[in-house]
Order: sequence, then C-alpha cells, then structure tokens
Amino acid sequence: QVQLVESGGGLVQAGGSLRLSCEVSGRPFSNFIMGWYRQAPGKEREFVATISRGHTQTKYADSVKDRFTISRDNAKNTLYLQMDNLNPEDTAVYYCAARPGPLVLVGGPYDYWGQGTQVTVSS
Repeated sequence: QVQLVESGGGLVQAGGSLRLSCEVSGRPFSNFIMGWYRQAPGKEREFVATISRGHTQTKYADSVKDRFTISRDNAKNTLYLQMDNLNPEDTAVYYCAARPGPLVLVGGPYDYWGQGTQVTVSS
C-alpha cells in the first residue's frame, strides 16, 4: 500500500519561507512522478509543481514560479517544496501526489495522495 505523508507546514509571516516534505512508502519512490497541489478555503484544488522521476524535468504554476522550488531525494524517498517569499495568497492545505510513469515525464493524473499539511501566511 502506497502512503504519502506531508510535513513542514505552519504559520509564517509574509515574505518568509517554509520547506514542505512528503515521505513516500510502500513502493520504490524512484518509480513515481511527483507533484504538489494546494487547496485554499472555498476554492478548488490547484496545481503547484511537478517533478519527473529522474529530477531532470520540473513544471510550476505561474503563481509560484521563481518563488517555489520542487525537488526530490530518491535515496530518502522524499519529495520537497521549498517556498520562499510567501504571501497571504499562498495560504492553503498543501498536498503531495504520486503516480507511476516514464522517467522524463511530469504531471498527472495522480494515483496517490497525501493527507495534506496546512500553510498559513500572515500579512
């Protein structure tokens, strides 16, 4: 059974930084294309970033480009999202997602989801 567990969320002031982590278990992490999504109160879940199995390909939502960085450590079975220069519009529950796929592709649809971690940015 594949499990995804996010951590690293919290409360931060505008302009600050946070790093989210997502630990994957149950199947080899290196087999998965990975992604981050978020859902703000009253809004639909939206795409944030995605990364290929081999680290070489990434893609970001325009709203986070140049502020967020997605990365992965296949030896630690962990996905990361470094979030810098946060603003109140980034407040949301952040979810990681996984799907098996080819080595150099990115994106969904995803088969597995974590439970989410809350990020709150105060002004």
